[in-house]
Amino acid sequence: MFRKILIANRGEIACRIIKTARRMGIKTVAVYSDADADALHVEMADEAIHLGPPPAAQSYLLIDKIVAACKETGAEAVHPGYGFLSERAAFATALAEAGIVFIGPNPRAIEAMGDKIESKKFASAAKVNVVPGYLGVIQDGEEAVRIANEIGYPVMLKASAGGGGKGMRVAFKAEEVVEGFNRARSEAASSFGDDRVFIEKFIVNPRHIEIQVLGDKHGNVIHLNERECSIQRRNQKVIEEAPSPLLDEETRATMGAQAVALAKAVDYDSAGTVEFVAGQDKSFYFLEMNTRLQVEHPVTELITGVDLVEQMIRVAAGEPLSLRQEKVTINGWAVESRIYAEDPTRNFLPSIGRLVKYRPPEEKREGAITVRNDTGVAEGREISIHYDPMIAKLVTHGPDRLAAIDAQGNALDRFVIDGIRHNIPFLASLMQHERWRSGQLSTGFIAEEYAGGFAAPQPDGEVAHVLATVAALVDHIGNERKRLISGQLAHGRPLEFERKRVCALGEQLFHVTLDTQGEALIVHFEEEDGRTRRISSSWRPGDPVFEGAIDGASIYVQVRPILNGFQLSHQGVAVDARVFTQREAELNALMPKKKSAGVSKHLLCPMPGLVKTVDVVEGQEVKAGEPLCMVEAMKMENVLRAERDVTIKKIIAKPGDSLAVDAVIMEFAE
Repeated sequence: MFRKILIANRGEIACRIIKTARRMGIKTVAVYSDADADALHVEMADEAIHLGPPPAAQSYLLIDKIVAACKETGAEAVHPGYGFLSERAAFATALAEAGIVFIGPNPRAIEAMGDKIESKKFASAAKVNVVPGYLGVIQDGEEAVRIANEIGYPVMLKASAGGGGKGMRVAFKAEEVVEGFNRARSEAASSFGDDRVFIEKFIVNPRHIEIQVLGDKHGNVIHLNERECSIQRRNQKVIEEAPSPLLDEETRATMGAQAVALAKAVDYDSAGTVEFVAGQDKSFYFLEMNTRLQVEHPVTELITGVDLVEQMIRVAAGEPLSLRQEKVTINGWAVESRIYAEDPTRNFLPSIGRLVKYRPPEEKREGAITVRNDTGVAEGREISIHYDPMIAKLVTHGPDRLAAIDAQGNALDRFVIDGIRHNIPFLASLMQHERWRSGQLSTGFIAEEYAGGFAAPQPDGEVAHVLATVAALVDHIGNERKRLISGQLAHGRPLEFERKRVCALGEQLFHVTLDTQGEALIVHFEEEDGRTRRISSSWRPGDPVFEGAIDGASIYVQVRPILNGFQLSHQGVAVDARVFTQREAELNALMPKKKSAGVSKHLLCPMPGLVKTVDVVEGQEVKAGEPLCMVEAMKMENVLRAERDVTIKKIIAKPGDSLAVDAVIMEFAE
């Protein structure tokens, strides 16, 4: 077994690999750029080597520097994680030439499966189901239109060397093909240094299902069942689960057998994933093979009990697989949410900045529920514009699908992040979505269910009563504390004087009467059917998460102080709450309301990014929907379009400018 390995990666996956290496008694070496000098993976590793400036092309993608780092530290092997150099055959070859073991598949398998065009040809020859399409290199947009017309719409344009949703566009008609082709090729060149694009038939209402495979250097290959990754936006996975609610045992066995056959055909000897697009009728077609560890590998680990990183290390060291196919089982259900630094209310655009507060839920197994958080950040550290916006992967495991989903929802309610925008409110809301909970999924789920974008739902029905009940107790605890502080409230003031209260959730008012019952508070609602709630908690002012019970059921709500009240967050709902005496409520109703600002006459940068192109000139009349400019952030190109007919008065930003969020790009005429 290896004594020391180097992790050629950063963030949560580097930290994840270090944890397994520690458990195996293997020392670790981290590498880092200037932007990651104080990163968590650097802190966790036994040693760390500096690579260069923040851009990946000048640090994490430099093969010669990583080989030199291995020689300097005596690392015998390298785990590449995912992304960066993980699927570069040249990297595996360079390591082998230097006498260093690559903890991943052999270069021949990487070459055969790493190129999407060649892998489809290979899969077809191996009698694996493939999606109809054109696998040749397409020269220009005109040729792309001709090919798309022959295949039939809709079509998917995909970068041959792509991954992570980059370099992918869907076209539903000929007019969309040219722009989709140009954007896919540009993103592919920027992200992968390879601008080849191919076209295939886009399966309507598809599901994304993948099979985890594991092979060794002795010819043994097994599969560890499937994961469903259909909840995506911009072709980027957001939520994954294992197993899939679509598959039955027969389909699972057939998909697994095809995945194993493909892996054996290329002498695959590590962990890898064969991805399929599936129809709602359980038909399936090969998409690609990822010759590396997947982001979503934790859900497979939780339902099988197999540590995939450990298996990769043991296989790389020459050990045969100790696990046989018939011993692979499915134990319960696992759900993973990707926590991203992005603003879901601004069409999921990236967010950067300092993690002023970072308090994930505790990792633990309690009863039948497991909570796991794979992360690479810590409170007080920065989210950089240079890399992937992922903050963490929150994973829950339970005895069945709904138990795992409910555990995920509770864990998201306890996950506190302040200082940047993030997608936790969206994820928490989605966990309550009936279509998601019923398993009626497709890769178009987010586009269909959130066609107008995401806006935090307003409290309604049961959730509104829950939040009003929590507000009553939070206010009551605060008042009890004030009574102990000189000058805050009159000492010994009887509770009767405080019993009648008005709980305001935004503009929604609940008239309640309060009583105490031991350590619990009894909240009687005067509206509707006069329901009564019993709530108890050990919460204290300053705690970011309210953990308690309402009528015996556990409840988790985030609490943030605001002027004369607090903001409550629960199940994706965020609302300003204030609790008044009846007289205070009467006076508050007389207060003037702040008017919202009018429509802006400026185009503002919706995220921190780099201006790639400006597509208009001053004085130009632009119709609604026409492109104004393109901004790149975290390697994704975002075309900003006119929301209405406008005339360009003044252009302020130019190509190459690096802009902060809400920076003015151009001004429109009155």
